[in-house]
Amino acid sequence: MEECLPFFYSFQSRTSREATKDRNPVLLVSGMGGSILHSKPKKFGFESRVWVRILLADLEFRKKLWSVYNPQTGYAETLDKNAEIVVPEDDYGLHAIDILDPSLLVKCVHLTEAYHFHDMIDMLVKCGYKKGITLFGYGYDFRQSNRIGKLMEGLRVKLETAYKASGGRKVDIISHSMGGILILCFMSLHSDVFSKYVQKWICVACPFQGAPGCINDSLLTGLQFVDGFESYFFVLRWTIHQLLVECPSIYEMLANPEYKWKKQPEIYVWRKHTKDGEINVNLESYGPNQSVSLFEEALRHNELNYDGKTIALPFNLAILKWAAETRQVMCSAKLPDGVCFYNIYGTSFDTPFDVCYGSEESPIEDLSEICHTLPQYSYIQGDGTVPAESAKADGLPAAERVEVSASHRELLRDKRVFQLIQKWLVVEPTVSNPSKISRVADASPFNSD
Repeated sequence: MEECLPFFYSFQSRTSREATKDRNPVLLVSGMGGSILHSKPKKFGFESRVWVRILLADLEFRKKLWSVYNPQTGYAETLDKNAEIVVPEDDYGLHAIDILDPSLLVKCVHLTEAYHFHDMIDMLVKCGYKKGITLFGYGYDFRQSNRIGKLMEGLRVKLETAYKASGGRKVDIISHSMGGILILCFMSLHSDVFSKYVQKWICVACPFQGAPGCINDSLLTGLQFVDGFESYFFVLRWTIHQLLVECPSIYEMLANPEYKWKKQPEIYVWRKHTKDGEINVNLESYGPNQSVSLFEEALRHNELNYDGKTIALPFNLAILKWAAETRQVMCSAKLPDGVCFYNIYGTSFDTPFDVCYGSEESPIEDLSEICHTLPQYSYIQGDGTVPAESAKADGLPAAERVEVSASHRELLRDKRVFQLIQKWLVVEPTVSNPSKISRVADASPFNSD
């Protein structure tokens, strides 16, 4: 039997190459906060990871990632003028979306909050995909607009790279969360390129019509990516808030005011008014259009201190205008002939929808107080971040739409999601490690087990 093993390994290697040859390449596209970001000195010095990192996270974030929007260019430009923000391209783009803090500490404690596409990459490798040949990743500067030139060009290059590396086979895209908006914008603006390079698009947890509760509150009080004990090692909610106020991609995920929601998302404020010495408390409500005036008033005094300077960061109407144009781009997107679209969205989790500030007992007098108030949510069905109603309202002729009982980030490691992806890609796990192959007679190269 021993003399048969070299043939057996040779057969396995050959069939693996053949499987790779007969398989479309897969491109994984991350969403908001789903890419490693490095700060790169413009002159001399080493790159340093600023997102995600556990140790010194808040300090490095404030120093190197805070930015302001430039209406002339459409980009959020980093306040640190001596450095630029870049996305590492190691491992064919997969490193940037795998474990977001690949430090020894995170790996030792297996901090799942930092494990992003890791399990999906592992699953695809077990299904025979080869990094750099049939498996690629696209991480990007998620602060920027989903239709900005640099991100669009980066995606085009990545699609072309995967297409050529696989011998001219069309690409199957798997996107997560805001990555779906990025793909939708690319499909709308560059339909000919999309049609040339893409065969299938599997979309996971995309906020097609917005994520009202989470996004409204992120603009008013910030966003917390990590809960519990681990949050003490992470970036503070207020630190992230100061970035998001100048972040075009956040504005692009506000609730679509033109969409016919089953119930319109609202921001509620228990408000205290004093007139002629008489105090009145009433509950004010703001829909998607009316909320602009609320954002303006609540953020009118918002500012940050950077390098000894005070920088005003009010609600940015220039970004809002840009985001409205992005929404038009998204609404005009058409799925090209020959491209199959699949949509997976999460359910069974309470998902923020309406958000309320203050209470009847402790009302808010000045709207700027909202930015220092903990929100109260009303919840609807979804993945804990994106409402199911928004995630399934893609407006495209989907081959299948499937709901999966999993939270927003858990969808990237959910067994049911993996089963659906394997089904749609027409692949299944294979034994690819020779050391795991049995050395007894039933280990036939033709055994399907």
